Amino acid sequence: MSNNNNKQLGEAPWLHVLLSTCLGTGLIPGAPGTYAALLALLIWLALWSVLSPTALLIATLALLIGTTLVGIWTTNVMERYWGEDPRAVVIDEPLGTWMACLAVSFFHGPAWQAVTLATLGFLLFRIIDITKPLGCRWVDQNIHGGWGCMADDLLAGFYAMLLTLAVRASGLLDLL
Repeated sequence: MSNNNNKQLGEAPWLHVLLSTCLGTGLIPGAPGTYAALLALLIWLALWSVLSPTALLIATLALLIGTTLVGIWTTNVMERYWGEDPRAVVIDEPLGTWMACLAVSFFHGPAWQAVTLATLGFLLFRIIDITKPLGCRWVDQNIHGGWGCMADDLLAGFYAMLLTLAVRASGLLDLL
């Protein structure tokens, strides 16, 4: 979590501001990380609604790889302008959300169940990202720069994906 929530943000290159704040969601007061993660969920659901399962898996993996690489790069740049782990830099939130959504790839149930599972993955990711259990806090505190910013959310997203897969496999949604 950012240690400079009240710091005045300085001038920075517009491309990096746009990328690192997820099109400005990181600048919205309140819960910028949640807003960015929600934007990522909506993007993923839009892709889910138009792509085949194979194309969705490929698109999700491309989003994960691309966001990781761009996130490391842009976070390193933004830390020079806004300090270490700035609160407005939320490019790591889509990474965790999309990792959690991998659990819904190749899901063959009803559409409402797929949307419910993706939403559950998003919620689990946010809970895990905020509470930072099982090594997430260690990563957040000990790995710095762009790698650290992205790594704790990737780990939180991985845990959310595992929990979402467990719910999917349990058949709990069939009871609704």
